Amino acid sequence: MIEVSGQIKLGQFLKLAGLVEDGAEARIAIQSGDVKVNEQVETRRGTHLKDGDKVTIDLPTGPASETVRVIE
Repeated sequence: MIEVSGQIKLGQFLKLAGLVEDGAEARIAIQSGDVKVNEQVETRRGTHLKDGDKVTIDLPTGPASETVRVIE
């Protein structure tokens, strides 16, 4: 579970959670359909995540996932 304060976009969350190295890698993974939010493929980097959203990315080593925990 990764804690964030306020709102966070999908691309930013992937970087914060350590699921990708940088923004370019996040963009490629998202546009390629390798990222799911709550089991649904998400192709928009700017999608705002909310508390409890589960983000999964298909990596060469297998799928990895983290859950968003919004703190106020």
